[in-house]
Amino acid sequence: MSAHEASPASLRGPGAILLVSCYELGRQPAGLAFPLAFMERAGFAPDAVDLAVEPLDEAKVRRARLVALSVPMHTALRIGVRAAERIRTLNPAAAICFFGLYAVLNRQHLLAQGADAVFGGESEEQLVEAARQLERGDPLDSPGASVARLDFPVPSRDRLQPLTRYAHFERDGILRPAGSVEASRGCLHQCLHCPITPVYRGRFFVVPAAVVLEDVRRQVARGARHITFADPDFLNGPAHSLRIAKAIHREFPGLTFDFTAKIEHLLERHALLPRFAALGCAFVVSAVESLSDEVLRNLDKGHSAADVARALRLVRDAGLALRPSLLPFTPWATLDDYVELVEWVVNEDLVECVDPVQVAIRLLIPPGSALLQRPAMQPFLAGLDREAFTYGWRHPDPRMDQLHGTVSGIVHAASHTGEPAAATIQRVRAAAHQARGEPAPAEAATTLAERRPVPPRLTEPWFC
Repeated sequence: MSAHEASPASLRGPGAILLVSCYELGRQPAGLAFPLAFMERAGFAPDAVDLAVEPLDEAKVRRARLVALSVPMHTALRIGVRAAERIRTLNPAAAICFFGLYAVLNRQHLLAQGADAVFGGESEEQLVEAARQLERGDPLDSPGASVARLDFPVPSRDRLQPLTRYAHFERDGILRPAGSVEASRGCLHQCLHCPITPVYRGRFFVVPAAVVLEDVRRQVARGARHITFADPDFLNGPAHSLRIAKAIHREFPGLTFDFTAKIEHLLERHALLPRFAALGCAFVVSAVESLSDEVLRNLDKGHSAADVARALRLVRDAGLALRPSLLPFTPWATLDDYVELVEWVVNEDLVECVDPVQVAIRLLIPPGSALLQRPAMQPFLAGLDREAFTYGWRHPDPRMDQLHGTVSGIVHAASHTGEPAAATIQRVRAAAHQARGEPAPAEAATTLAERRPVPPRLTEPWFC
């Protein structure tokens, strides 16, 4: 029996529970704000650390009996595993658990490496029950994913770092503090490469409008002048989303916002786009991924390259900017596909709407991925790299793997030098054409200094 199983004692004193966020896209982490609220409602007084903006507090670690690490993304998981090793050294008696999408996908490995429990999906009540079990002196259960509907309290943000430590909204050269909320969780759709798919399996849950609105109020009181709706797809529940946007605009007419939606939803629900623009929406993020219909079919994205062109036009006609996320390196993408995608970014004047890291993204296949069972994926798969939390794969055209290395190097160097996006994309264009045995193309007119002003954006580049 481990030390943390042996003697029942209250976990209700301040700091007996420590919640740790590892990385959440530059946002103040909802992955802590919701669990904090659930814990507090149950009578606990947890503490919090966000490793994205502050160091691991050794004093907090040493007094904790339960440490829970939030790992909703691959980057967060890699940071979290290293943090857990240090936590175990600082406080060998503490129970350590992981929660979030990438926790449940890597459940077996995390438990084998010493985690006491792993939770995922709608995991807040699981965390509360873990605290109760530990308080009783019982061993921790590790049930994995839960998709039970929860009774949501208002997220608790008092113990989190101020919004000024996180990504800002930038428009016309002016920076404004940005907050974030969740109006829904999970997703109706089951894109094969998405980590939400094997956990939620097509289910999604709305967060009550009153909870979302109060969360916005509290963040505005703390300085937020822009809100990101962090839902996987804000248009899964369009009536719910529009109701919330209207309520926020009535109360805070100067507040801007952004949201994420699938290309197919932008087409099906395009009549809503001008209404969202009138309510303060500044831009929309959408997972374009590729302009290859072959790639889109193999990912089961639910849209075509022609659909992307239509969606871009509809978003712009509504007075909004479209910020595409991309997945250019997959086993089915050809060198021609890559060149076409980069040229589309340039020719559609999207250079300032695409964070350069997007043109370097390579397909990630975590354990549990829905892609693993697909025949189209089998010829390219290598074994599971347990330390990297992903299955390896090799492109059938060696030039694509070489190009990925080259582009990754260009983007990585640019992120450290602060190179303008237009210059980085131009260097990526040159590398792509050279990989095809062609001379580097001339700089396109839309990437020159006299192009129109930079579209609205958040200051944190998107990472997976």
